[in-house]
Amino acid sequence: MTEQDAIIYLIDDDDAMRRSLVYLLDSAGWRTEAFASGRDFLDQYDGHVPGCMVLDVLMPFMGGMEVQQVLRARDICLPIIFLSAHGDLAMAVQAMKLGAVDFLEKPCKDHVLLDAVGRSVRHSIVQCLSEQQLAAARARLETLTAREREVAECLAAGDCNKTIARKLQISDKTVQVHRHNAMEKLHVHSTAEIARLILHAQTPSA
Repeated sequence: MTEQDAIIYLIDDDDAMRRSLVYLLDSAGWRTEAFASGRDFLDQYDGHVPGCMVLDVLMPFMGGMEVQQVLRARDICLPIIFLSAHGDLAMAVQAMKLGAVDFLEKPCKDHVLLDAVGRSVRHSIVQCLSEQQLAAARARLETLTAREREVAECLAAGDCNKTIARKLQISDKTVQVHRHNAMEKLHVHSTAEIARLILHAQTPSA
């Protein structure tokens, strides 16, 4: 996953401003999708594409802050850069507290916006990769049987085969079979790798 995979979502009800920003972003090599309203964007975005939003604050029907709140409610962590000709300090502070990465006043210098977009996209890519790795770790653990999962968790805790056998009231040979099967299914070669995978799978989703 690279910056070429990212999409910049531009939401602004001002037609002239929207066209100008699309031209700027396209000229800088970014893939851009533009919307005249937050509702149009929310109806189409599926939450799985890296990138960022360049979002106007004051728009009819649904303002930028409302769009931000809907994204939070949907557990979508797409980085947001707010653009506003009417922003004030209190509004900027609220937006940043809710997770916005920047709050810029219109008119904004081109290089300032492009720098903010670049930072946001890099953050989004790291986040998407982390979420993919988390999903993969959880999926691998889900291939284990209940007993294999118990053995894997004991191994991750540092228990030896004899200790696991005693804890689970099974034979040493049975532990060895479950241990082998678990390591095969998880595609690992050591108990340390099992521990890292289980720990990673327990990471809260972003």
